[in-house]
Amino acid sequence: MTTSASVPTSPEGAIARRGTVTDRLVEANERYAAAFADPGMDARPVLGVAVVACMDARLDLHDALGLELGDCHTIRNAGGVVTDDVIRSLTISQRKLGTRSVVLIHHTGCGLEAITEDFRTDLEMEVGQRPAWAVEAFRDVDQDVRQSMQRVRTSPFLLHTDDIRGFVFDVKTGLLREIDPA
Repeated sequence: MTTSASVPTSPEGAIARRGTVTDRLVEANERYAAAFADPGMDARPVLGVAVVACMDARLDLHDALGLELGDCHTIRNAGGVVTDDVIRSLTISQRKLGTRSVVLIHHTGCGLEAITEDFRTDLEMEVGQRPAWAVEAFRDVDQDVRQSMQRVRTSPFLLHTDDIRGFVFDVKTGLLREIDPA
C-alpha cells in the first residue's frame, strides 16, 4: 500500500509533483472517476451503524473494523468527542437514514491529551475573537469515551440509545479496547 508518507518530496519538503497537495488529490479523483461504476447505493448504511471517531490520520476505520463502502456512517472530528455537531449528525443518521447503533472510537496518543482549553484563549489573543466552540481537551481517554457515551445516551434527539459502545484504538497495535460505560 502506498501512503502519503511514501510520496517523494523535494528538498524543501513539497510534494515532487506539479501544483499543490489539493491538485494531487484532484488528479487522484480524476483517475478514480475514470474507473468508477455507480454502486447503486443510497445513503442508508447497510449495517445500520454510525461510527464516531477521531480525525487522526493514523486511524483507517474501514480496514480496522472490516467495513466496506456503504456499511456505515462515519463521523469524525478532533478527539472523536461527542459535540453538538456530532449529535446533529447522529440525529439525522438515525431519524432519516435508519441507523440504530453507535460506535465511539477514541485512540491512544491523541493530540487532545496534549493541549488544554487555554488553546481558545491563545486563539483569542492571536485573532481577536474567542472561538464559540470548546476544545474538548482531556487527560484520561477512557473517561472521555465514557463521557461521549453518556452524551449520546442522554440526548433527547436520538431515538436509539440502547446500542452505544465505546472503544479506545491502540495506534501501536491496531486493537480496540472496549470501555465499560460505568
